Amino acid sequence: MAMIRLTIDKLLKELKISRYELAKRTGVQYQIIDNYYKNKVRRYDSYILERICKALECDISDIIEYKE
Repeated sequence: MAMIRLTIDKLLKELKISRYELAKRTGVQYQIIDNYYKNKVRRYDSYILERICKALECDISDIIEYKE
């Protein structure tokens, strides 16, 4: 079964940025960032993903992976 998975956890560790700091940079509530970090989101909000990419100065492909 194919699966889309966020890799925000890996990128944050690599950049040494906390979830709290990401929430501050994006203006998105900590709980929402935490859900994305823990892959507990069923439907991804493009606005949130855009804010995360801008805050981390990365491309969408840096935070999402597709596995078959």
